[in-house]
Amino acid sequence: MPRGPAHPSYATMADPYTILGVARGATEKEVKSAYRKLAKELHPDRNSGNPKATERFSEVTMAYDLLSDKDKRAKFDRGEIDIDGNPAMPFGFGGGGAGGFRPGQGGFRSTEGMGGGAEGIDLGDIFEGLFGGRGGQPGGFAGAGARRGPAPKGPSAQYRLQVSFVDAATRASQRITLSDGKTIDLKLPTGLESGAQMRLAGKGEPGPGGNGDALVTIEIGGHPFFRRDGDNIRVDLPISLDEAVHGAKVRVPTVEGPVMLTVAPGSSSGRTLRLKGKGFTAKNGERGDQLVTLEVQLPAPGTDDSAELARRLEGWRDTRDLRGKFGV
Repeated sequence: MPRGPAHPSYATMADPYTILGVARGATEKEVKSAYRKLAKELHPDRNSGNPKATERFSEVTMAYDLLSDKDKRAKFDRGEIDIDGNPAMPFGFGGGGAGGFRPGQGGFRSTEGMGGGAEGIDLGDIFEGLFGGRGGQPGGFAGAGARRGPAPKGPSAQYRLQVSFVDAATRASQRITLSDGKTIDLKLPTGLESGAQMRLAGKGEPGPGGNGDALVTIEIGGHPFFRRDGDNIRVDLPISLDEAVHGAKVRVPTVEGPVMLTVAPGSSSGRTLRLKGKGFTAKNGERGDQLVTLEVQLPAPGTDDSAELARRLEGWRDTRDLRGKFGV
């Protein structure tokens, strides 16, 4: 049955800048920001049963893959490759215009003057006679300098990996199971943030040119008492009035286990102490710090401890003008 000419996919025809909604001169930060916004909006987990959103998510990811790679982006801007990363066809090959040639099975087919369902004319034999054979190049012409682009790799496989706060801070190895049932251990990169993607070369879906890549999107979980502040980690540490007045050595939690911290005599609530190198690892490989904010906590009213504290402080008054700076 006659077949009409195949039409390129939307992702092949579209401009990656248009897909992400950024200008051609967009900075790396602007490209990343646009991708994160669209990825959150279109992620399959949020759009179950919506194939159009899934398709759009794939297009957005493909566009970001190209524009986030400086070499690929430069080649695309120069017209050397298309959005799929394949070499651009010279002399209009592969275009959807009214005439010209397009790749066919074993050679090139003329598309000029064909009806909607007409089969293209295989010009391979004609070119073979003119140029003395194909020289062992499938679909190519010896001596003519024409080469067919590399066969496309399979599509990328998308994975989402939930990483605990502590594992993200310590860059603990993560084990994931791929779609083929195989498991691999991932080493988390420096500068890790929620929404970051890790590319696993050759771990995607199979294709004519080999397997595509796997893209693993990282989501960092929260924590009951740790908070992230850039590359630093913050924690509020309760201490007793006795520890604040007289000073003490207290145990404080860190992402690598508890350590001893010295509280100086006369420490007030809100004072922040620093534990060097106990935070997240920055992109340059340096660790942030853990910032410990002291919270002096008095005994709850009505308890024996509260009654004992009141008895001990009976008759004593702090005569300092603590609020004088406010003018009140």
